[in-house]
Amino acid sequence: MTVPSYGPTTHRRTPPPRPRGLAARLRPIAVIALVVLVMGVPLWLVVVTAGKSQAEALSPDLSLPTRWQLWQNLAQVWQQGEVPAALLGSLLVVAPSVALVLTLGSMASWVLARRATRLNAVLYALAISGIVLPPAVVTIVLLLRQLGLAGSPLGMIGVYTGIYMSTVIFFVTGFVRSVPIALEEAARMDGAGPVRVFVSVILPLLRPVLATATILICLYVWNDVFYAFFVIGGRLDTLPLNLFQVANAGLYLDNWHLIFAYIILMSLPLLVVFAVAQRRIISGITGGAVK
Repeated sequence: MTVPSYGPTTHRRTPPPRPRGLAARLRPIAVIALVVLVMGVPLWLVVVTAGKSQAEALSPDLSLPTRWQLWQNLAQVWQQGEVPAALLGSLLVVAPSVALVLTLGSMASWVLARRATRLNAVLYALAISGIVLPPAVVTIVLLLRQLGLAGSPLGMIGVYTGIYMSTVIFFVTGFVRSVPIALEEAARMDGAGPVRVFVSVILPLLRPVLATATILICLYVWNDVFYAFFVIGGRLDTLPLNLFQVANAGLYLDNWHLIFAYIILMSLPLLVVFAVAQRRIISGITGGAVK
């Protein structure tokens, strides 16, 4: 029996990695420098100005204060700026708005993602159109007056829910489409109804994308002064609306150190929310927008 002979085995050597050019080496440095310039400089300006005295803060700049008095300025703003009442007003509006828009938006997204009909396709297009189409403020105010909700926190909650529902539907619908439908079918075979399927199967899987939506909706609602001014202005103070009113009344006139101290106090709750949900933000964005 003749054993076939093969030629010598040749091994291709992996070519050595090419040395990176100057542009490739400088690209990460340029990105970091851009991030520091865009985000770090404004943050530094807020902190150092809030820590200065009134005389030093007349012309805000990036220089360090001769003597830090950040805590004194924060305490003065907390007492004189009526921050506790404004904080309570913001919580009364933000917490129900976020909970309502996330609940209704996730339920609507589940239906739109699972029922592939022409009607649902049209409804989905109409739902996400709110991202690019600005709401008519005059129409909203007139409608709230007809419903008897003008100037009330309930009316403001309804406005925020309607405005930001499209954002939640956009993120969550794409995420639901990536969830295997076999999980729902298995739950239905065990006798679970639609509500049980959504609460027990779908909702736990939506935690990453809901964390992302929570950050976005909290950011929008917490910093809003435009809609709050027209809907509940003068009847319930939120933190941005209170800052606008006290600055407009002259309480913080030429007191830039107090204005920036107020901004720090107003931003702390958002930082807490971001710190709690930041682990799921990136996965929620990729799951909802890419998939």
